[in-house]
Amino acid sequence: MRTCLIAGNWKMHLTPAEGGALANTLRQRIGMRTDIEIVLCPPFVALPAVADALRGSEMKLGAQNVFWADSGAYTGQISPPMLVAVGCEYVILGHSETRGRFGTPDPTFTDAILRYFGENEATLNRKIRAVLPHGLKPILCVGETLEERQAGQTEKVIESQLQGALEGLVADELYELVIAYEPVWAIGTGQVCDAPEANRICGWIRQWLAHHFEPELGEHVRILYGGSVKASNAHELLHQPEIDGALVGGASLNAEEFEQITYCARTH
Repeated sequence: MRTCLIAGNWKMHLTPAEGGALANTLRQRIGMRTDIEIVLCPPFVALPAVADALRGSEMKLGAQNVFWADSGAYTGQISPPMLVAVGCEYVILGHSETRGRFGTPDPTFTDAILRYFGENEATLNRKIRAVLPHGLKPILCVGETLEERQAGQTEKVIESQLQGALEGLVADELYELVIAYEPVWAIGTGQVCDAPEANRICGWIRQWLAHHFEPELGEHVRILYGGSVKASNAHELLHQPEIDGALVGGASLNAEEFEQITYCARTH
């Protein structure tokens, strides 16, 4: 039985003091739950404050990104050992907001500057290879744009993302991998992929892992859904058999809303 995982991606919100306060509130409400796994992913500067707030609880700390080198002349970057030192167990990789749609200019973004964020499958592969030796668990985000979905390319796009990000890795290295299916058209838009369709895509990802690596890996890896998840739709999403949890964006910034989402999860 795969343990349900609910991860809160705070994006670029909350100062260290504000993040610590929210984490403390969540600790009091849901911090000792062991039936599911709960992860908070604040901005880099808030990681120490949130780590302090979570100490002694069952909740886990995650980062929103990482660089692929342990050290070096990489101004502005954060390394895997730095994340481990502050208490991180998870790290989000490949969110569409950091991909900039795979490192190329993309006119689908309404905010033109976002087109030039430079993540791509090659950098994600390096990052996954970098974090695994340090015991960090990657949450790899995959998903299609609205145009790609309308063109019937959803599976083709996700397959390309998975192949590129996991190239050269073997099954034994990937048992702590988490994959988050986040259709780009549903992130921050209020649109949600219908639960049965989200379940179908998560199942397709599981089958892809089983086929390209080994059946046991497909059964073991947790596959989350992300994209405008909130308390009002979480129950239907989280009770789909192929969906093992949620990567929650804006709703994770509200303690009551996030708590309600966690109680929608399937448990052991």
